[in-house]
Amino acid sequence: MKGARRLTILTGAGVSAASGVPTFRGRDGLWRRYRPEDLATPDAFARDPRLVWEWYAWRRELIATCRPNAAHDVIAAWSRNPGCRVLTQNVDDLHLQAGTYELVRMHGSVWELSCWERCAPGTTPWRDTRVPMTNLPPRCPHCGCIARPAVVWFGEALRAQDVDAAVRATACDVFLTVGTSALVYPAAGLVHDARQQGAFTAEINLEDTPASAAVELALHGSAEQILPAIARLL
Repeated sequence: MKGARRLTILTGAGVSAASGVPTFRGRDGLWRRYRPEDLATPDAFARDPRLVWEWYAWRRELIATCRPNAAHDVIAAWSRNPGCRVLTQNVDDLHLQAGTYELVRMHGSVWELSCWERCAPGTTPWRDTRVPMTNLPPRCPHCGCIARPAVVWFGEALRAQDVDAAVRATACDVFLTVGTSALVYPAAGLVHDARQQGAFTAEINLEDTPASAAVELALHGSAEQILPAIARLL
């Protein structure tokens, strides 16, 4: 990393775990009776938008109490270098709170909304940080139709500009995947693409993932401990 001019970092849920961001399923309350696949889909929203919004409002209230941890801080500091690119699968925006530059949020943000009916101005997400949310489901300020969370649901494609940015980021000297399950595509394939282009690839995770055998270095441990240790050596 000392000699790398181009560094790409891909982050997943493991980076935000130490901040207290709840897991996708949640451990308590109403949502134990539901699978995420039954809520985070366009079909689920079409069937019962209020139910889906109640789930997201609950998640937003929990995430609102969380703050960036040491892993976010190190990544934010590295992102200030011109050759660094940060891609995240997380929707909590803790990377933004930490001050990360040029962040590509591949799966969107729970703090942004878009129009469910896709009215022309409503296709561009708008910021909404109200906690708690009232009058669920919220409405599109442009056309008055129901608004949806501006996140990527199961069965939906990523935004083309985010995919393009991620693909460009695989042309790097070092590709570091941190706290990802390496199960969700297309993000899971990026480390393989980077290695095929000659990048040194490394993984930081608490346990083995499908990417562990493909990278040149796999470090087992928490992101908030390993990343500061690496930063001290640079």
